[in-house]
Amino acid sequence: MFSASILLQVLACAIYSNWWPMLSALMYVLVPMPCLFFGGGSTQFLISRDGGGWIGAAKFLTGASTVGSIAIPIILRHAHMIETGAMLIEFTSFFIFVCTVLCFHRASLEDDW
Repeated sequence: MFSASILLQVLACAIYSNWWPMLSALMYVLVPMPCLFFGGGSTQFLISRDGGGWIGAAKFLTGASTVGSIAIPIILRHAHMIETGAMLIEFTSFFIFVCTVLCFHRASLEDDW
């Protein structure tokens, strides 16, 4: 699923001969980083109510990078730097990426793995 998301990212750029949409791919790299650095590789801390300085920072960084993944294509389209089709392909890529993250989260919660 992650590979399909990256493929759509590249297609959004290649079809319209404009590589500006790859800016949102940077956010795809940033989304899992708080889980890796502050959560020990687990997504368990995202649904917990436990707080603290680092846990709160990790939740904020995860949310900011997620919103940035949606906002970058919108801003680029508003500035007429990308086409509407490229923006829609970016949104489809983001949806697949979110589904991938949710599947990973679900799999990491199960003890049977």
